[in-house]
Amino acid sequence: MVETSFFHIDDEQKLAFSQVIGGKNRRMFPGVVFLSGLKSDKEGTKAVFLSQWAEKNERDFLRFDYRGHGASSGTFEDTSITDWLDDTIRIVMGLTSGPQILVGSSLGGWISLLFARMFPQKVAGVIGISAAPDFTAQYASNKLTSDQRQELLSTGKLSFYSEYFDQPLVITKKLIEDGNKNLVLTKKQNIKCPVRLFHGSCDEDVPLSTSIDILKRISSIDVQLQIIKGIDHRFSTPDCLKLIQKAVEQVPLPY
Repeated sequence: MVETSFFHIDDEQKLAFSQVIGGKNRRMFPGVVFLSGLKSDKEGTKAVFLSQWAEKNERDFLRFDYRGHGASSGTFEDTSITDWLDDTIRIVMGLTSGPQILVGSSLGGWISLLFARMFPQKVAGVIGISAAPDFTAQYASNKLTSDQRQELLSTGKLSFYSEYFDQPLVITKKLIEDGNKNLVLTKKQNIKCPVRLFHGSCDEDVPLSTSIDILKRISSIDVQLQIIKGIDHRFSTPDCLKLIQKAVEQVPLPY
Protein backbone atom coordinates (compact mmCIF):
# COMPACT_ATOMS: atom_id res chain seq x y z
CA MET A 1 0.00 0.00 0.00
CA VAL A 2 1.32 3.44 -0.97
CA GLU A 3 1.28 5.84 1.96
CA THR A 4 -0.03 9.40 1.93
CA SER A 5 2.52 12.20 2.13
CA PHE A 6 2.15 15.97 2.00
CA PHE A 7 3.58 18.48 -0.47
CA HIS A 8 3.81 21.92 1.15
CA ILE A 9 2.85 24.84 -1.05
CA ASP A 10 3.58 27.31 1.76
CA ASP A 11 3.33 27.44 5.55
CA GLU A 12 -0.45 27.12 5.50
CA GLN A 13 -1.29 25.08 2.39
CA LYS A 14 -0.39 21.45 1.72
CA LEU A 15 -1.44 18.83 -0.82
CA ALA A 16 -1.95 15.18 0.08
CA PHE A 17 -0.32 12.82 -2.40
CA SER A 18 0.68 9.21 -2.95
CA GLN A 19 3.52 8.33 -5.28
CA VAL A 20 5.00 5.22 -6.84
CA ILE A 21 8.62 5.46 -7.94
CA GLY A 22 9.37 3.11 -10.82
CA GLY A 23 12.22 0.63 -11.10
CA LYS A 24 15.44 0.56 -13.08
CA ASN A 25 13.65 1.05 -16.42
CA ARG A 26 11.74 4.16 -15.29
CA ARG A 27 13.62 6.48 -17.66
CA MET A 28 12.41 4.46 -20.66
CA PHE A 29 8.77 5.35 -20.02
CA PRO A 30 6.91 8.57 -19.15
CA GLY A 31 5.46 8.86 -15.68
CA VAL A 32 1.71 8.89 -15.09
CA VAL A 33 -0.23 11.52 -13.14
CA PHE A 34 -3.88 11.07 -12.17
CA LEU A 35 -6.06 14.17 -11.89
CA SER A 36 -9.31 13.51 -10.09
CA GLY A 37 -12.79 14.90 -10.56
CA LEU A 38 -14.74 17.60 -8.76
CA LYS A 39 -14.94 16.83 -5.01
CA SER A 40 -13.28 13.48 -5.65
CA ASP A 41 -9.85 12.52 -4.33
CA LYS A 42 -6.81 10.33 -4.84
CA GLU A 43 -8.49 7.33 -3.20
CA GLY A 44 -11.04 6.89 -5.98
CA THR A 45 -11.38 3.63 -7.89
CA LYS A 46 -9.52 4.75 -11.02
CA ALA A 47 -6.66 6.41 -9.10
CA VAL A 48 -6.07 3.39 -6.86
CA PHE A 49 -6.30 1.00 -9.81
CA LEU A 50 -3.59 2.91 -11.69
CA SER A 51 -1.45 3.08 -8.56
CA GLN A 52 -1.59 -0.70 -8.23
CA TRP A 53 -0.79 -1.07 -11.93
CA ALA A 54 2.21 1.23 -11.52
CA GLU A 55 3.56 -0.77 -8.59
CA LYS A 56 3.22 -4.02 -10.51
CA ASN A 57 4.85 -2.59 -13.65
CA GLU A 58 7.48 -0.42 -11.94
CA ARG A 59 6.19 2.80 -13.47
CA ASP A 60 6.31 6.26 -11.93
CA PHE A 61 2.84 7.31 -10.78
CA LEU A 62 1.49 10.29 -8.87
CA ARG A 63 -2.01 10.92 -7.50
CA PHE A 64 -2.94 13.84 -5.28
CA ASP A 65 -5.77 15.90 -3.83
CA TYR A 66 -6.38 19.47 -4.96
CA ARG A 67 -6.83 22.08 -2.26
CA GLY A 68 -10.27 21.74 -0.72
CA HIS A 69 -10.38 18.05 -1.68
CA GLY A 70 -9.63 14.85 0.22
CA ALA A 71 -6.85 15.17 2.79
CA SER A 72 -5.38 18.40 1.39
CA SER A 73 -5.71 21.72 3.17
CA GLY A 74 -8.19 24.38 2.20
CA THR A 75 -11.95 24.54 1.82
CA PHE A 76 -13.72 23.53 -1.37
CA GLU A 77 -15.92 26.61 -1.48
CA ASP A 78 -12.89 28.91 -1.19
CA THR A 79 -11.07 27.41 -4.19
CA SER A 80 -11.50 27.35 -7.95
CA ILE A 81 -10.09 26.18 -11.30
CA THR A 82 -7.07 28.49 -11.13
CA ASP A 83 -6.21 27.17 -7.65
CA TRP A 84 -6.49 23.54 -8.74
CA LEU A 85 -4.41 24.21 -11.86
CA ASP A 86 -1.79 25.89 -9.69
CA ASP A 87 -1.79 22.85 -7.38
CA THR A 88 -1.23 20.61 -10.39
CA ILE A 89 1.62 22.75 -11.72
CA ARG A 90 3.38 22.91 -8.38
CA ILE A 91 3.16 19.23 -7.49
CA VAL A 92 3.87 17.84 -10.96
CA MET A 93 6.87 20.13 -11.44
CA GLY A 94 8.03 19.48 -7.90
CA LEU A 95 7.71 15.70 -7.72
CA THR A 96 8.14 14.31 -11.24
CA SER A 97 10.93 14.21 -13.78
CA GLY A 98 10.57 14.06 -17.53
CA PRO A 99 7.35 13.98 -19.59
CA GLN A 100 4.17 12.70 -17.94
CA ILE A 101 0.96 11.09 -19.14
CA LEU A 102 -1.90 13.07 -17.61
CA VAL A 103 -4.96 10.95 -16.85
CA GLY A 104 -7.79 13.36 -16.09
CA SER A 105 -11.21 12.30 -14.85
CA SER A 106 -14.07 14.79 -15.32
CA LEU A 107 -12.71 18.05 -13.80
CA GLY A 108 -9.26 16.48 -14.11
CA GLY A 109 -9.74 16.35 -17.86
CA TRP A 110 -10.14 20.14 -17.89
CA ILE A 111 -7.07 20.65 -15.71
CA SER A 112 -5.08 18.27 -17.95
CA LEU A 113 -5.84 20.33 -21.05
CA LEU A 114 -4.92 23.59 -19.33
CA PHE A 115 -1.65 22.08 -18.12
CA ALA A 116 -0.81 20.57 -21.53
CA ARG A 117 -1.39 23.94 -23.18
CA MET A 118 0.96 25.66 -20.73
CA PHE A 119 3.71 23.04 -20.50
CA PRO A 120 3.81 21.00 -23.71
CA GLN A 121 7.35 19.75 -23.04
CA LYS A 122 6.15 18.16 -19.79
CA VAL A 123 3.25 16.20 -21.31
CA ALA A 124 3.72 12.91 -23.16
CA GLY A 125 -0.01 12.43 -23.59
CA VAL A 126 -3.45 13.24 -22.20
CA ILE A 127 -6.12 10.66 -21.37
CA GLY A 128 -9.50 12.22 -20.69
CA ILE A 129 -12.11 10.14 -18.87
CA SER A 130 -15.56 11.74 -19.11
CA ALA A 131 -13.59 14.98 -19.39
CA ALA A 132 -15.54 18.05 -18.30
CA PRO A 133 -13.80 21.19 -19.53
CA ASP A 134 -15.80 24.41 -19.36
CA PHE A 135 -18.49 22.92 -17.12
CA THR A 136 -18.88 26.28 -15.37
CA ALA A 137 -20.27 27.77 -18.60
CA GLN A 138 -23.58 26.01 -17.91
CA TYR A 139 -24.10 28.33 -14.95
CA ALA A 140 -24.18 31.51 -17.01
CA SER A 141 -27.01 33.76 -15.91
CA ASN A 142 -29.08 33.21 -19.07
CA LYS A 143 -28.99 29.43 -18.47
CA LEU A 144 -30.27 29.60 -14.89
CA THR A 145 -33.83 29.67 -13.66
CA SER A 146 -35.07 32.83 -11.98
CA ASP A 147 -34.86 31.07 -8.58
CA GLN A 148 -31.26 30.04 -9.26
CA ARG A 149 -30.32 33.56 -10.31
CA GLN A 150 -31.81 34.87 -7.08
CA GLU A 151 -29.99 32.22 -5.03
CA LEU A 152 -26.68 33.09 -6.67
CA LEU A 153 -27.27 36.81 -6.16
CA SER A 154 -28.25 36.50 -2.51
CA THR A 155 -25.88 33.74 -1.32
CA GLY A 156 -23.05 33.74 -3.85
CA LYS A 157 -23.53 30.06 -4.58
CA LEU A 158 -25.81 27.39 -6.02
CA SER A 159 -26.67 24.08 -4.38
CA PHE A 160 -27.48 20.92 -6.29
CA TYR A 161 -28.41 17.41 -5.28
CA SER A 162 -25.91 14.85 -6.54
CA GLU A 163 -26.00 11.07 -6.30
CA TYR A 164 -22.23 11.13 -5.83
CA PHE A 165 -22.19 13.07 -2.54
CA ASP A 166 -23.96 12.86 0.81
CA GLN A 167 -24.28 16.64 0.99
CA PRO A 168 -25.51 18.99 -1.77
CA LEU A 169 -22.91 19.98 -4.35
CA VAL A 170 -22.16 23.70 -3.91
CA ILE A 171 -21.07 25.72 -6.94
CA THR A 172 -19.85 29.16 -5.89
CA LYS A 173 -19.96 32.39 -7.84
CA LYS A 174 -16.17 32.46 -7.52
CA LEU A 175 -15.87 29.04 -9.18
CA ILE A 176 -18.22 30.04 -11.99
CA GLU A 177 -16.45 33.31 -12.73
CA ASP A 178 -12.96 31.82 -12.47
CA GLY A 179 -13.91 28.81 -14.56
CA ASN A 180 -15.27 31.03 -17.29
CA LYS A 181 -11.86 32.73 -17.48
CA ASN A 182 -10.23 29.34 -18.18
CA LEU A 183 -12.43 28.01 -20.98
CA VAL A 184 -10.81 25.75 -23.58
CA LEU A 185 -13.68 24.89 -25.91
CA THR A 186 -14.24 28.41 -27.20
CA LYS A 187 -11.27 28.40 -29.58
CA LYS A 188 -8.53 26.24 -31.07
CA GLN A 189 -6.06 24.93 -28.50
CA ASN A 190 -2.36 24.44 -29.27
CA ILE A 191 -2.11 20.97 -27.75
CA LYS A 192 -0.09 18.64 -29.96
CA CYS A 193 0.52 15.57 -27.79
CA PRO A 194 -1.39 12.28 -28.23
CA VAL A 195 -4.88 12.52 -26.71
CA ARG A 196 -7.18 9.63 -25.83
CA LEU A 197 -10.76 10.37 -24.81
CA PHE A 198 -13.26 8.00 -23.20
CA HIS A 199 -16.96 8.75 -22.75
CA GLY A 200 -19.83 6.56 -21.54
CA SER A 201 -23.00 6.55 -23.61
CA CYS A 202 -25.07 6.77 -20.40
CA ASP A 203 -23.14 9.70 -18.90
CA GLU A 204 -25.85 12.03 -17.57
CA ASP A 205 -23.40 14.52 -16.04
CA VAL A 206 -21.19 15.45 -18.98
CA PRO A 207 -22.71 15.36 -22.48
CA LEU A 208 -20.95 13.37 -25.18
CA SER A 209 -20.78 16.58 -27.19
CA THR A 210 -18.11 17.81 -24.76
CA SER A 211 -15.66 15.09 -25.81
CA ILE A 212 -16.47 15.74 -29.46
CA ASP A 213 -15.76 19.44 -28.90
CA ILE A 214 -12.40 18.58 -27.32
CA LEU A 215 -11.53 16.48 -30.36
CA LYS A 216 -12.38 19.39 -32.63
CA ARG A 217 -10.62 22.11 -30.65
CA ILE A 218 -7.19 20.66 -29.96
CA SER A 219 -4.57 20.88 -32.68
CA SER A 220 -3.08 17.41 -32.21
CA ILE A 221 -3.56 15.04 -35.15
CA ASP A 222 -3.21 12.04 -32.83
CA VAL A 223 -6.60 12.09 -31.11
CA GLN A 224 -8.95 9.18 -30.48
CA LEU A 225 -12.41 9.14 -28.89
CA GLN A 226 -14.00 5.91 -27.66
CA ILE A 227 -17.69 5.89 -26.73
CA ILE A 228 -18.52 2.97 -24.44
CA LYS A 229 -22.12 1.78 -24.56
CA GLY A 230 -23.99 1.49 -21.28
CA ILE A 231 -21.39 3.26 -19.13
CA ASP A 232 -22.15 6.24 -16.88
CA HIS A 233 -20.00 9.13 -15.67
CA ARG A 234 -18.08 7.05 -13.14
CA PHE A 235 -16.38 4.98 -15.87
CA SER A 236 -15.06 2.60 -13.22
CA THR A 237 -16.21 -0.89 -14.20
CA PRO A 238 -13.47 -3.54 -14.53
CA ASP A 239 -13.70 -3.32 -18.33
CA CYS A 240 -13.41 0.49 -18.21
CA LEU A 241 -10.36 0.26 -15.97
CA LYS A 242 -8.73 -2.11 -18.44
CA LEU A 243 -9.40 0.38 -21.24
CA ILE A 244 -7.70 3.14 -19.26
CA GLN A 245 -4.73 0.89 -18.52
CA LYS A 246 -4.37 -0.05 -22.17
CA ALA A 247 -4.50 3.59 -23.20
CA VAL A 248 -1.73 4.48 -20.74
CA GLU A 249 0.43 1.61 -21.93
CA GLN A 250 -0.01 2.52 -25.58
CA VAL A 251 0.78 6.24 -25.44
CA PRO A 252 3.70 6.65 -27.89
CA LEU A 253 7.05 7.22 -26.22
CA PRO A 254 8.10 10.90 -26.44
CA TYR A 255 11.76 10.06 -26.99
